[in-house]
Amino acid sequence: MYQRQGKTAFKKDLTNTLALAKHLKNPHERFRSVHVAGTNGKGSTSHMLASILQESGYNVGLYTSPHLKDFRERIRINGEPIGEQQVVDFIENNQVFLEEHRLSFFEMTVGLAFDYFADQRVDIAIIEVGLGGRLDSTNIITPLVSVITNIGYDHTQFLGDTLSEIAAEKGGIIKDRVPVVIGEQQEEIEHVFFDIALERDTTIAFAEEDVVNYEMDVVGSYQQKNLTTAIRTITELQRLGFTIKEDHIIEGLKHLVQNTGLLGRWQILEQHPLTICDTAHNKEGLIYVMQQLSEQSYEELHIVLGVVNDKNLDTILPLFPKKANYYFCKPNIPRGLNATKLQDQAGAFGLLGKAYTSVNHAFLSAQDAANQEDLIFIGGSTFVVAEVV
Repeated sequence: MYQRQGKTAFKKDLTNTLALAKHLKNPHERFRSVHVAGTNGKGSTSHMLASILQESGYNVGLYTSPHLKDFRERIRINGEPIGEQQVVDFIENNQVFLEEHRLSFFEMTVGLAFDYFADQRVDIAIIEVGLGGRLDSTNIITPLVSVITNIGYDHTQFLGDTLSEIAAEKGGIIKDRVPVVIGEQQEEIEHVFFDIALERDTTIAFAEEDVVNYEMDVVGSYQQKNLTTAIRTITELQRLGFTIKEDHIIEGLKHLVQNTGLLGRWQILEQHPLTICDTAHNKEGLIYVMQQLSEQSYEELHIVLGVVNDKNLDTILPLFPKKANYYFCKPNIPRGLNATKLQDQAGAFGLLGKAYTSVNHAFLSAQDAANQEDLIFIGGSTFVVAEVV
């Protein structure tokens, strides 16, 4: 499992996924879809799309990764996670094939999701890319719209060392004559998307050019970019014949968390002391989160921080405030970076604090130290947030 182990578990090949799809009688061909890729914001954008479509009366599948508390979060229909028995039945019914072909965790999960969505006859499924795009297991679908939120430096060991290389990998989800929505207009890589679109005989819409203003029940100011991307995608779906009214958009965004179960995006866990967690874990995402953190009012700031061991700390640690008490920890996965190592490297950037034996120990220590007017922030990794929520 890539998300737990890292590079050794990553497969840059669609052979297994295509074989599984054939074994399952190509379930991905039996439902309509929207495909969402990008460095940051693809999860939030996917949830926004799903919520709006649910409010419009459609039967909506939602596939995202990773999960925070329960594996079944990855596969939902109208906000409801897939049933435990349906997961068990899928594995039992296909166990011989899965073992013979040595499918990865992610490949099996994609197969399960597509099989479930086809079986439940969803009207449309929002499919979030796991990693990259071109060779991601989800990239066997031909969607109604392809969405790319933005491009940043993440997973460079797989996707390339330059923005152009990364853009080409994520642009691999663009299909023949399928319209494309790009969330952020980044001048240095526009040509990559234009070249692919020309080759695929399709059109590109840059959502950043739009001005939208809706009330949402997720409070991160950085969600404005994701909102703009989602609304432009909804416009494309309307053009393709979907009945989505303004009221559906308003209600879908107001009830985003309730409709979809979205967790970990500037999520407020407690009010006194104000306790906030966020899954942002790369430079591009953390810039926005740290900006929002700087706008909060508090007496003292306490930061529970953990990361994975393949993270480029030189790019993210300078973003964190020096005037804070740090509680360094290791997320409980093989990829987690040792807390003492994180403490040492953070110290070089003026981020001072203690190392703890677990995320829970670090969080409890922050709670013990904080007074009612302080702020506790938990982040650095999806897996740190998962252990807290």
